[in-house]
Amino acid sequence: MLKIDNLNISINNKILIENLNLQINKGEIHVLMGRNGIGKSSLAKTIMGNQNYQVTGHIYFNNEDITNLSIYERSKRGIYTISQNPVEIEGVTNAEMLRTALSDKNESPINILKFNKELEEICQKLDLDKSFIHREINVGCSGGEKKKIELMHMWMLKPSFLILDEIDSGLDVDAIKLVANSIKEYLNKYQPGILIITHSNVLINTFDNYFVHLLDDKKLLKSGKKELATEILNKGFKEITSKLDEHLL
Repeated sequence: MLKIDNLNISINNKILIENLNLQINKGEIHVLMGRNGIGKSSLAKTIMGNQNYQVTGHIYFNNEDITNLSIYERSKRGIYTISQNPVEIEGVTNAEMLRTALSDKNESPINILKFNKELEEICQKLDLDKSFIHREINVGCSGGEKKKIELMHMWMLKPSFLILDEIDSGLDVDAIKLVANSIKEYLNKYQPGILIITHSNVLINTFDNYFVHLLDDKKLLKSGKKELATEILNKGFKEITSKLDEHLL
């Protein structure tokens, strides 16, 4: 599904990522962990198509080279990001954005009755008041409400690849549980590939199986399964990376 081949990322002549290789298949969850400022979000933004970064190497999605495609084109192909702080968009309601996006994606007019019914059902499932359907996107919303709105967009747009960039940050226990269960339900129904960036195991413990990658010193230092996440959280980044450095010596 998503294949990253010898990817190098830099910004303002500062190298962030060097020769990174990663493959995420349909239905797989991959968790990216690492210290603050190490390049995790930069990698996520690069996959999404952010043009602020200088990139060499290749990113493939469903066997298509998307390295030079815009955010718009990548979104149309099914890549979707939920970030730690979803942006507020004044003057555009959730319903307006979704109608436009779905019409563009399907290249045909949408059935308004079916559209409204599905949106209302999704709001009910997310414990989100139906009034949010016609409110401006994320404007004046709490952190928890913003995450629910982004999940509403996800369920309507039905992307095939999800990037979840610290979406568990700043949420209370009930909100994290709702977000996690919604993503798990979406995974079971549509089998997307998922890349999760996180500093905790609260969200990822919802899932039975996942791959874990430790990013440090501009590269993936170590990869494993859920046990690696437990080791990282118990020992900390410094202890693990120092032991890896000793092993390399």
